[in-house]
Amino acid sequence: MRITINEYAIARSDAGPYGITVGKDGALWYTEQKGNRIGRITANGEMNSFSIPTSDAGAMTIVSDQSGDLWFTEYKANKIGRMSMNGLFVEYELPSPNSSPFGITEGPDGALWFTETNSGRIGRITTSGDITEFDLANQKAFPSFITQGSDGALWFAENLSNKIGRITTKGEVMEYSIPTPNSGPVGITSGPDGAIWFVQINGNKVGRITTSGEMKEYIITTPGARPHAIVSGKKGDLWFTEWGANQIGRITTEGVITEYEIPTKNAEPHGIAVCAEGDVWFAEECNQIACLMVLSE
Repeated sequence: MRITINEYAIARSDAGPYGITVGKDGALWYTEQKGNRIGRITANGEMNSFSIPTSDAGAMTIVSDQSGDLWFTEYKANKIGRMSMNGLFVEYELPSPNSSPFGITEGPDGALWFTETNSGRIGRITTSGDITEFDLANQKAFPSFITQGSDGALWFAENLSNKIGRITTKGEVMEYSIPTPNSGPVGITSGPDGAIWFVQINGNKVGRITTSGEMKEYIITTPGARPHAIVSGKKGDLWFTEWGANQIGRITTEGVITEYEIPTKNAEPHGIAVCAEGDVWFAEECNQIACLMVLSE
């Protein structure tokens, strides 16, 4: 597979982009963890951004809902943020103090579901701002990314419990232990095969779990890759960021892994998204947004 990677520098040197998602307008929207802004970039690299009302909010992951609004977690401010595509913000403070919200996704019920890393809870917020929280068995589980599964439940990675969790829209929780000890699961996504795929930042593996709980693991070729986020592709594959190896990884549903080096050294790739055309976009904490395009197979 022949690819090319284009990188686009953010004008502000202190942006620290982290999460990224595809908007209903076809543009890519991203969080500036350090710059305290929500940014937007078009396919040809044109950028603009919007300041988050709460200072030093610690904006992390971001998702676009069915209506086109952007929802994001404010890790430091203990809030869930909502922004329209024309830059109007609403922020919702969480009931539990210092819960440190991190991952967020839209659920099959039309609500937004998110993780609370510090309090060991899964949260749910309706589009009108009503919040419900569900306790996990282990308050120190450190739930990270969360995704909607093909079974209509929400699936999430428990970074410190070394488990993959599942919660129904009624709040019923099940957990599945990962075979590799202390693997540190972080990123998680629903795969093109109907299974749930996740990456292990410490275990240096990509994991797959079926909705019935059967699990497999695939070793990443590069030692110390420290995979961070993962997303489903458009060609029966999945793409993930390798924060430690400065690479973007691709894995087929059969478990075949290919890796691609990022042009900028120490780019610190984090969030990753795939647009409708199949291009792979990712946030580099070194103040760049990058796009990987497949030129030929």
